[in-house]
Amino acid sequence: MKPDNDPSPAPFGRLAPNAAQAAIIGLAQRTGLKRGAFRPWLSRLLDLLRSGPLDVNYQGASFRLYHQGSATERGALLNPDYNIEELKFLRAHLSHGGVFVDVGANVGTYALALARDVGTKGKVIAIEPHPVTHARLAFNHAASGFAQVRLVQAAAGADDGELLIETDGDNLGASHIVSGDASGRAIRVPSLRLLRILQEAAVSHVDAIKIDVEGYEDRVLTGFFRDAPATLWPRAVVIEHLSKDEWLDDCIADMVARGYVIAGKTRSNTLLKHG
Repeated sequence: MKPDNDPSPAPFGRLAPNAAQAAIIGLAQRTGLKRGAFRPWLSRLLDLLRSGPLDVNYQGASFRLYHQGSATERGALLNPDYNIEELKFLRAHLSHGGVFVDVGANVGTYALALARDVGTKGKVIAIEPHPVTHARLAFNHAASGFAQVRLVQAAAGADDGELLIETDGDNLGASHIVSGDASGRAIRVPSLRLLRILQEAAVSHVDAIKIDVEGYEDRVLTGFFRDAPATLWPRAVVIEHLSKDEWLDDCIADMVARGYVIAGKTRSNTLLKHG
């Protein structure tokens, strides 16, 4: 099997599930086996039937999913309703010609899933710093063929410069910013302010943002809302709150003080809208 960032991977569709794998995936999607507790076990079973990633369609886009080492990719493979409440909320605030920004895009399960909603005249900005994850995102982007999606290989941060990111355990999607390289596993990546990313993308407004950067959300958003013109403030925000204990500032409270209201919560995310 070629490595994740091989410059000439097999074309999309070459790694479609075989008959046995397709049967297991279908069973999971129709039953309670799609729940998170069962996914690692099913992923191991799929890998026994044929090791390596699988090519599937998810939410209207094409994905090569490395389900063995990523909780996000397992979820998209085995659960057709993965993150569906968040996606419905974001879709309610997007239309053709709109702008969606995905901070911490991972392999594109939000960015590519919402590309059809903004249409060919809209823009999706997908920000992902990890080189392996970004390579997977780039492959999925090319396979899906959405010209309206712009990829940014950098970490959104408080300043322009560099940051260190590290992955704990075997879940690549949980890569997070670290202050030092005590373990020797950290990767140095470019860092850009969110405002600069939007300015370089030449957007005049933002309809919706999803941000999931493993406890660094406050460093991205607090400075953005302080410095950005109100015309760039998104109408809708989905922010992961699982790592809020790592925030230096309560960025949700900051948004509420700026006129946002909490429209709902899921297990992982808080949903906010402005006005």
